[in-house]
Amino acid sequence: MDNYEILVVEDDPDINGLLCRLLKKQGYSLTAAYSGSEARLLLSSREFDLVLLDLMLPGVTGDELIAEIRAARVTPVIVISARTAQEDKVRLLRSGADDYIVKPFDVDEVVARVEAQLRRYRAFPQPTAASGLLTLKNLTLDREAIRAEVHGKELTLTAREFNILSLLMEHPDKVFTRENLYHQVWNEEYYGEDNTVNVHISNIRQKLQRLDPGVEYIKTVWGIGFKMSV
Repeated sequence: MDNYEILVVEDDPDINGLLCRLLKKQGYSLTAAYSGSEARLLLSSREFDLVLLDLMLPGVTGDELIAEIRAARVTPVIVISARTAQEDKVRLLRSGADDYIVKPFDVDEVVARVEAQLRRYRAFPQPTAASGLLTLKNLTLDREAIRAEVHGKELTLTAREFNILSLLMEHPDKVFTRENLYHQVWNEEYYGEDNTVNVHISNIRQKLQRLDPGVEYIKTVWGIGFKMSV
């Protein structure tokens, strides 16, 4: 197993310790932070492959940390929270979280979701030298640097948003169904009533519109799915 670096941000010492012990057994390197302020300091000075994040934190909230992480990197963020409302989950996905686990959590589920996020983060965006740079209209996606720009301005994306856009741009004439996208980006079984893909597509569109108003990049093919607007 690669020596992945994981940051656990949780102010409850018992839960923090449990998560660190659990993931160390899987071969990961763990760093614990017990406040949002401590996590912010660590994130400013070190690189992590994944962040496990509580929301109710002293100093700096989990919501604020997600915004700061997304402004600078595509590191996967898994929220672990006691909040169970659907609107909270949707809001956090829109703001940049890659996954959401409800407390009390099942330890096997935590391990599986961490493994899945790290697999996608490391494996999916790796291009060949010839296919690293993708361009459409005013949008450029650099899959080697894991960076997106519109009109030369950085487009801040979550890891999943980057992967979705990369997939669509690599095949600009292909229509992807929601099931296609879910299988290839989430690598999980798709359930027709799941709104996850729609939320991520909507979030990408909003970010693109802020940098390039009036220009359509992702087209909805009604009754089928999505494709790039070429």
